[in-house]
Amino acid sequence: LCILVSFFLGFCTSLLLSQTPEHILALTNNKTEIVCELKKEHAGVYWYRWSQERQNFEFLIFSNSLGKATYGTNINKDKFSVHGVSSRTSYSLHISHLQASDNGTYYCSVSESSQLLLGSGTRLSVVDALPLPQKTTQAPISKKPMRCVTKRNAARGKGACSPLVWVPLAASILILLLSLVPTAHRFHRLRRRLWLRIHRQ
Repeated sequence: LCILVSFFLGFCTSLLLSQTPEHILALTNNKTEIVCELKKEHAGVYWYRWSQERQNFEFLIFSNSLGKATYGTNINKDKFSVHGVSSRTSYSLHISHLQASDNGTYYCSVSESSQLLLGSGTRLSVVDALPLPQKTTQAPISKKPMRCVTKRNAARGKGACSPLVWVPLAASILILLLSLVPTAHRFHRLRRRLWLRIHRQ
């Protein structure tokens, strides 16, 4: 089963091939590896590169089951190499001395019934420096003056102005005032007696 790729007649993606990883972010002058797994044995594996910048589909290398490699036009043999395993169902493309010109999507491919079946593709991005993870900064905690909360919170007994706080306080003040009434009354009577004595004399 395969789906024809719209921009290349005769090329198609297939469930018979799988590639890993889907995306590679690598540093300049480093090396990387793309693995192609086959569902069954084939005579060999082709590798292609699609360049979005140059808008071309370029043949890189073909490696047969015996490990013999055939390179495309103007392909650097020191940069690309293919390594297989004895099962002949797993091949890996090795790319060394990475440069920005190596950016693109790489496809492994096999030939079957006069068609080239393509893998899922691996997007390679070569950069001079890897991006640093973003640091999460916490906003400083602002110290706000205490203030009355909403009526809703006050009804729940929350906040500095809730009834649980000011009702006992008001009751204490009221009791204190009531205890001062007899004392004030006696003081007033004493003051009146002293005033009467002074005026009688």
